[in-house]
Amino acid sequence: MHRRSAVSEDEDPLTLAIAPPPNETPAEREHRLFEERKAKEISDRIDEEINAQRLAEKKENPVRVLLLGQSESGKTTTLKNFQLINSPKAFKAERASWRAVIQLNVARSIRIIIDAMSRAQQASSSAPSSPVTPSSLDDVSIPEAENEQLPTLTAEHLKLKMRLSPLLQVEESLWRRLSPSTAVQIETSHLSSITNVPLPTRPKEVYVQSTMPWKSTFSRLMSTSSRDSSESDTGIDFDDPKDPGVILNNCAEDMIKLWHDPTIRELLSALRIRLEDTPGFFLDDLERITASRYVPSDDDILKARLKTMGVSEHRFVLKTGNLVSRDWRVFDVGGARSLRAAWAPFFELINAIIFLAPLSCFDQSLIEDPSVNRLEDSILLWRSIVSNHLLRSVELILFLNKCDILKAKLESGVQFSKWVISYGDRPNTFDGTSKYMKKKFGTILRNNSPMPRTFYCHFTSVTDIQSTFQILENVKDFIVRRNLAVSHMLIFSCLILTGAFCWTLVRNVA
Repeated sequence: MHRRSAVSEDEDPLTLAIAPPPNETPAEREHRLFEERKAKEISDRIDEEINAQRLAEKKENPVRVLLLGQSESGKTTTLKNFQLINSPKAFKAERASWRAVIQLNVARSIRIIIDAMSRAQQASSSAPSSPVTPSSLDDVSIPEAENEQLPTLTAEHLKLKMRLSPLLQVEESLWRRLSPSTAVQIETSHLSSITNVPLPTRPKEVYVQSTMPWKSTFSRLMSTSSRDSSESDTGIDFDDPKDPGVILNNCAEDMIKLWHDPTIRELLSALRIRLEDTPGFFLDDLERITASRYVPSDDDILKARLKTMGVSEHRFVLKTGNLVSRDWRVFDVGGARSLRAAWAPFFELINAIIFLAPLSCFDQSLIEDPSVNRLEDSILLWRSIVSNHLLRSVELILFLNKCDILKAKLESGVQFSKWVISYGDRPNTFDGTSKYMKKKFGTILRNNSPMPRTFYCHFTSVTDIQSTFQILENVKDFIVRRNLAVSHMLIFSCLILTGAFCWTLVRNVA
């Protein structure tokens, strides 16, 4: 067989290596060309994937974080924390809007007390042998506490009630300012979820659609009013005669007197109403909130309650250390049962889920279904999320929330084991109950996740700025590290595959 002479200086070794073998038959040539085409197609696909990955990194695909949990679990407050940390100027620009929401929260709390007083009046005017006159209060089962004798109100109490009646108009006025026609819907109060006792003229909770720019409503109002007396930093016209703050300031002394009255406290306790456990509670700060030139603090904005229907999105650019800026999007979706079907479309592109489970609601029931305990509902929701195959690669971070309210509730004597039977005779302490629930949620993750996962859990009170700030910073760092690790693994895997196929190509044609 004729052998090739030694390679001359003018010949390319690579060309010789991939050159067709001498004396190649037509069949062998056809097979070789087929293998070369096949290897090249695979190599080209890998190159395309690598290029696409590089382009994606250049475009900085946003990191998407989804906030999940039942209604009133703290999702919106967590979103506000993200805004406060990453877009502090936005908070400064929105203080006038949140001032109105806080005023609405105060008016609504007083409305709840006034309705409780109406119930006491109704009960005292009924004959002992006859039932209380039917009202909206009687459309659900009344708990045992309702059968107790309600305290008798004095003439001074009734005078207070009359003097505070203008606050009902304040509440209505604020609804209208938040609600051009269909922008705001009114629904049954969430009061029943914490007391199981809807009151007469059941207080209504306003909610806004996330697609409606309710915050700009107050900006427009300010732009059409005189700004001569407004604070330049806040945009609030304190001398506007239509400002609800004027009425709140005039009623401040009576509101404080009503809230601290022992008989009123006894009445609320008999009706199992704990206003201090509700979102948007400001009655302990009435002197400050009703001041004539009151401007909301960051803490006030976090505590303010305005129910949002639909999906709220917050975007910000994260800059951490030597990392390049990353575009982040945090989504807050409605947690009511009727809105949970809207969660699924967000699952596909999500990088991480922060699931909020409020521990303080262990003795409360769902508004939508009073037969379902709220803590049990959170557990069932958590199980459905961790077992969802669409989310098997998504990082899950659990916030066991409202720990401050849980601690206060336990210290007041409410027995955790009365509602969570499996807790048994363990100590009725925050340390004992919180550890028990953390273990329960962790076990559900371990037993139901489609693939092994690390259990990331934080005890939170998301209205506490300082503690929540550190937790969210840790969460952001964790998500960034995980995304970088996944990205590097994909590129490394593609490079290995490219090298392997190139080696196969050379070996086949050699």
